[in-house]
Amino acid sequence: MTDHDDGTPRSAAPDLAAAPDLAAAPDLAAAPMREVIAHVEAALAAGARCAWLRAADPERGPGRYNGELVDGVRHRPWRAWVDLADRLGLRLRIGDRAGDRVTLGFEALAAAAAPAADPHDRYGAGSEFARIDKREEPGFVLDLADALARVALPPAARVLDLGCNTGDALALVAALHDGPLHVTGVDHSASALAVARTRFADDRATFVEADLATLPDLALGRFDLVLALGVLQSPGVDDRALLRHVVQARLTATGAVILGVPNCRYRDGELLHGARQKNFTQPELGLVVKDLAFYRKYLQQHQRQVFVTGKHYWFVTARVART
Repeated sequence: MTDHDDGTPRSAAPDLAAAPDLAAAPDLAAAPMREVIAHVEAALAAGARCAWLRAADPERGPGRYNGELVDGVRHRPWRAWVDLADRLGLRLRIGDRAGDRVTLGFEALAAAAAPAADPHDRYGAGSEFARIDKREEPGFVLDLADALARVALPPAARVLDLGCNTGDALALVAALHDGPLHVTGVDHSASALAVARTRFADDRATFVEADLATLPDLALGRFDLVLALGVLQSPGVDDRALLRHVVQARLTATGAVILGVPNCRYRDGELLHGARQKNFTQPELGLVVKDLAFYRKYLQQHQRQVFVTGKHYWFVTARVART
């Protein structure tokens, strides 16, 4: 079993059960999407681990739109099948190819791992969360690069990352930035910070073990950029108070902010759209939209131009207004 590049162990790949007789999978190549969804949901409700079906091979219809009829069957690009699995909270599996058909499976995911009893280890180096490397998520890389381009950091900029964990986001910022950075990370997990220090083995990096509630008590100074990615909605974090403190006490006169609000969840190796709430079959976005509206308005009131971008993470990027 190979380790991550930072030395933390990589979990073994899941042992996927052998596929059943794929020839028994129903041919839904001509069926409308509502019938496809009904089949998948019914098969899983009946106790199947994986719902299989046969569909038109997506490789045979480049340039066709999703659902467009071609020779009596509906073309569906890979994007449509990935989206279906994502929205139903399932894993997409590929069976066999025969002629112009491909066999697809929609597999139920394992239950979410129980969190660590100690809240300081819940996101530590040995946790399920530590297996996630945002530097390998294409949307996260593209959207963070876009946000950094808008910010246009000065040479030798000072960057503060709140809730830095193992430092993967900071490492990505350093890789995307052309020039040296002086970075400071704050997190309450000692084991995660130990990993972060291995990624920045020089005197331009400082990592502080502390709860974000104590940020006003830390003598850290002011920064050209403050990052808060995936922490503002964390239990025990007063996002309003934290943002006010950052803007009033942690930014230079031209300092910028990049906030990352998750619109996703990780489960059994999959990145799924939206944060689920009890009694909702699909993500309910009311609370997060309210939070985004507050962040945008508050930052605009403090003479910042604000941009909201992203997909699985919504990035709120605020820079000094330019004329």
